[in-house]
Amino acid sequence: MTRLFGTDGVRGLANGLITAEVALGLAQAAAVVLGHRQVPSGKRPVAVVARDPRISGDFISAAVEAGLASSGVDVFDAGILPTPAAAFLVADLEADFGVMISASHNAAPDNGIKFLARGGQKLDDALEDAIEAEMQEPSLRPTGSEVGRIKRFADAEDRYVVHLLQTLPNRLDGIKVVLDCAHGAASGCSPQVFADAGAEVVVIGADPDGVNINDGYGSTHLGALQAAVLEHGADLGIAHDGDADRCLAVDAEGSIVDGDQIMAIMAVAMKASGELKDDALVATVMSNLGLKLALREAGISIRETGVGDRYVLEAMREGGYSLGGEQSGHVIFSKYATTGDGVLTGLQLAAQVAKTGRSLKQLASIMDKLPQVLINVKNVDKTAAATNDAVRQAVIDAQEKLGETGRVLLRPSGTEPLVRVMVEAADMDTAQAVAAKLAAVVEANLSLKASESAAV
Repeated sequence: MTRLFGTDGVRGLANGLITAEVALGLAQAAAVVLGHRQVPSGKRPVAVVARDPRISGDFISAAVEAGLASSGVDVFDAGILPTPAAAFLVADLEADFGVMISASHNAAPDNGIKFLARGGQKLDDALEDAIEAEMQEPSLRPTGSEVGRIKRFADAEDRYVVHLLQTLPNRLDGIKVVLDCAHGAASGCSPQVFADAGAEVVVIGADPDGVNINDGYGSTHLGALQAAVLEHGADLGIAHDGDADRCLAVDAEGSIVDGDQIMAIMAVAMKASGELKDDALVATVMSNLGLKLALREAGISIRETGVGDRYVLEAMREGGYSLGGEQSGHVIFSKYATTGDGVLTGLQLAAQVAKTGRSLKQLASIMDKLPQVLINVKNVDKTAAATNDAVRQAVIDAQEKLGETGRVLLRPSGTEPLVRVMVEAADMDTAQAVAAKLAAVVEANLSLKASESAAV
């Protein structure tokens, strides 16, 4: 059977992959694996459930809560809130686990179910496998007083907002910020917390109707935010995605400030305040080489991980690091959160603008982004990318050509017969030329026959 869980929970077309029956079964299985197996005998497990505002969240959350309660779990329904809020509330309430119903930055027809362990932590593969295995077995069927109760978590958003405000090193008075909430889960809490922090707030993309989430707004569609920042003469703009675990920014001139630049700004600030553990940042192999070069100048090292915020989180937990994230805008402050938090990141970034009196453009100038070219080479044997002699030699030759001012990365796709060739260089022409040459070598040496491609 194909594994149900992907890199971030179970995600797919609502009423396609994510049916009410699947949601019910996942919840009943999680009630056993994350609930009854983890709590002392005689104690009823407690779970927090939250969702983003997409229309399918209505029936999926109903199925999840029914599955939990029917399996003897007490449920606190937190309503529409960001994923990081759900993670915070699991820890704050000392619940046994949590469930977030969201497809993040995907379009409205998709949805997803992700589980959070005690403390608001993401699940490891073993726990996900245990949930899938439990779905094949008969679920618990308590009766009478042993079934769970479903309660409205009335002050869930207020608790999260208070928590965010308590993380601020200084207020945001005098700062004008445009917030793009992607018609998503942060449409209520993000404008509230920025206003409470003292900022003058202009809000766009905060009118969710169930089907407009991520549609032309948010961190994957920055044009509306760029235009609004210029129109309103704002100091900066902040963009979330559908479940608000990401943050990208726009400076006063309308230029995009991505996750790498945000991490550079925050790493330098945290080093200066003594909050950056071991003067190190955790980032993935996809972060721009410009980040590493800039932080090296600042006396900060980078611990590299595979692509995905779960790998960043694992490395941060193992090493006790205080800051990590991805180019896409997942930024993790381990002192305050167990996952990427777009609202928290936006607040911390705005606080640096207010504290230093420098513009976001000036703060971001600490890092020069190197031109980056990405070519997807399709219909190839991705498993041989690391072992084929011709490809390995081509990578060595390309890296020698670029020296310390460039970088080469070959990354096999996790789901397709495809190899991603990524090249960074001091100028775009060099990056394009090296990438094209390397992609040609990959295609020539790893190409699959049509029949083999269809079987992969």
